[in-house]
Amino acid sequence: MEYNVHTLPNGIRLLHVPSASTISHACIIINTGSRDEPEGKAGLAHFIEHLIFKRTEKRSTNQILNRLESVGADLNAYTTKEYTCVHASFLNPYLDRTLDLFNDIIFHSTFPEEEMDKEKSVILDEIASYLDQPEEAINDDFEDMLFAGNALGNNILGTTESVSNFTREDVLNFRRANYRTNEIVIAVLGNYSLKNVVTKGTKYFADVKENTPSQNRIKPANLNPKTTTIYKPIMQAHCILGTQTYSTHHQNKAGLMLLNNYFGGNGMSSVLNLQIREKYGIAYTIESNFSPLSDTGIFSIYFGTDQEKYVKALSLIFKEMKRLKDNPLNELQLQKAKNKFIGQIALSEENRIGLIISMAKSLIDHGKIDSLEQVFEKTNKVTTKEIAQIADEVLAPEQLNIFTFSPILE
Repeated sequence: MEYNVHTLPNGIRLLHVPSASTISHACIIINTGSRDEPEGKAGLAHFIEHLIFKRTEKRSTNQILNRLESVGADLNAYTTKEYTCVHASFLNPYLDRTLDLFNDIIFHSTFPEEEMDKEKSVILDEIASYLDQPEEAINDDFEDMLFAGNALGNNILGTTESVSNFTREDVLNFRRANYRTNEIVIAVLGNYSLKNVVTKGTKYFADVKENTPSQNRIKPANLNPKTTTIYKPIMQAHCILGTQTYSTHHQNKAGLMLLNNYFGGNGMSSVLNLQIREKYGIAYTIESNFSPLSDTGIFSIYFGTDQEKYVKALSLIFKEMKRLKDNPLNELQLQKAKNKFIGQIALSEENRIGLIISMAKSLIDHGKIDSLEQVFEKTNKVTTKEIAQIADEVLAPEQLNIFTFSPILE
């Protein structure tokens, strides 16, 4: 897909992606997330993401929320380990309105104490709700173990204690240290010329004060694998097996993405779904996942099952891992896996807001954006030998952490 990048004097980059649709999509991505939080301040990045919608120098909460919704647009935001993102979908005439609002909430929020207190209560309810969903909560607890001693292990929502103790000074200090203008991308996908996007982007963001402090991320250590079981008042067992693996810059990233998709990724035809759910009827949900980060990555396998089937499910997973290691994919199997993965990538481009966010992240991570053809080329270059090597490295049982939520037995 065609794209253009224009960098403002303060370092903020404008990403322009032309589209003939009557619907436009835009986002502002900031290269900061929960891993950048100071010790004892878990959840601060997410807390700020909530607060930016509460009050600015010129708008009340209601005015912020109605600014786009009043014209039928959709506005939302999220926080991850490494990113903060605000995004919107809207009819083409409302680009000015959208960029103006992005500027206002990101750079002119006032963080009043009374709004902070209200939002703390909202997030504490969110934490409580999340803890009631073991299939969600287990992922955070697993990553806390995987990255023990490193901020990457922080729960994105934070803890009851950390959220309760946030101060306005914490908020301002975090923004000052992490909202770096040279690590901000404003991306627009819509029926606009490059000149139009640059003119409007300059209008709303050129006056933002340059802010480029150094980023002080600490790469997590590779810890010895652990097996941990936590007993909870739940009906089913939930388990994650996983390890640290390749970063987004690693040469084997494309290979592991392909292998993960074949083994337990999207779709019902993955090895794990066919062999464990369909063949034995053991687990309602079973999947694998690969999440590359800037300096490491996470490969994991999740399943939920009845407690009496837990041991068999685990043994079947190890059996399939061993089968894949002992009998690497042949050329025909690999080509089928590539065809499936490439088709899924192509279909995902239909999600236009997801596409523009992905392109903005790529610009931050790599300084460039691969075309669909380049992505396909990288996938097609993966060889059976590389897949075998990756399987040997990543699917080694002795290096996998095993983290389980188990029902409390009567």
